[in-house]
Amino acid sequence: MKRISIVVLALCACFASVAWAQKPACKHSPFWAEFHKGNMRRENRCEKVLNVNNVGSLRLKWSYTTGSFVFSSPAVANGMVYFGAEDNNVYALNASTGALLWSYATGGEVFSSPAVANGVVYVGSEDNNVHALNASTGAKLWSYATGEVYSSPAVANGVVYVGGGSNAYALNAKTGALLWSYAAGNRGVSSSPAVANGVVYVGSADDSLYALDARTGAKLWSFTTGSLVNSSPAAADGVVYVGSYDYNVYALNASTGAKLWSYTTGSYVASSPAVANGMVYVGSEDNNVYALNAKTGAKLWSYATGNLVGSSPAVANGVVYVGSYDDNVYALNASTGALLWSYATGGWVGSSPVVSNGMVYVGSDDLYACGLK
Repeated sequence: MKRISIVVLALCACFASVAWAQKPACKHSPFWAEFHKGNMRRENRCEKVLNVNNVGSLRLKWSYTTGSFVFSSPAVANGMVYFGAEDNNVYALNASTGALLWSYATGGEVFSSPAVANGVVYVGSEDNNVHALNASTGAKLWSYATGEVYSSPAVANGVVYVGGGSNAYALNAKTGALLWSYAAGNRGVSSSPAVANGVVYVGSADDSLYALDARTGAKLWSFTTGSLVNSSPAAADGVVYVGSYDYNVYALNASTGAKLWSYTTGSYVASSPAVANGMVYVGSEDNNVYALNAKTGAKLWSYATGNLVGSSPAVANGVVYVGSYDDNVYALNASTGALLWSYATGGWVGSSPVVSNGMVYVGSDDLYACGLK
């Protein structure tokens, strides 16, 4: 049976120590502890090691083999990397070596990407539950039944926000108690919520993006696209960016839901946007990665891969990282789209890369999991 893996790429430690010494301390977290990262933009502002000049030196550092595909995107925190696999397990590995620290068996496949907060790992499963696990040991703390969970949790102010079945949920992070739920048109909620300024933004297969009050779950507004919204929104500077299966990327006023602009690609947009330095980066199933002007939606550049791009880009220190179903992980110049580096895995890459302290972590549909250095 074909095995899936998580791939980790890393720059050599001797270079990394020099790079850290040259940069001041970052006020943001250097970890990538959940799918959206803390600023809801899929950007690591604290990456000091990898940059446009040295990313071409990335090499495989380690790999870890699971029992099936790794579509889940890794979470990195406190020297550990967490991810789910279609073999029904959640894994915790040593982030530097790839050594297994623990695994936890759910009752279904794990597409959901973990979120790590306050010593707890939150992750969804096709067993219809959201699970809370001790981040150090993998011991189960609680679970809550929601319906199938493809959505990746977001944690803010002691609350876990996640999609499950046809609802969006808010759960008490300590106990798992239900705080509220919102029914999104009796269609599946696979989109991962973004939480910003007291508002939860989440897409639904009923063709809509919803803005919900983070405290009560009351609907503030909704925006209807031409097809289902599996893309996870990014919230930045008063604007919400999201993709749709109607081939478009949308920019909406975060307060009102009014459309600011849209950009039409050549196919479905399941990829979730990343926002950095006035640009929006997103993949499309037309095989391309796009960079758009965040204010106007004008195309700044595109990069053609060899197959569809469902992976969500990650941005760090002037570089955009993204996977493709052509079995490659790419690093592109964030300003120009020029190819800086690529790595061929043994299978398609639907997982979304994360970048932390000179390492790139990503899952793949191949025979191993690995790290680059």
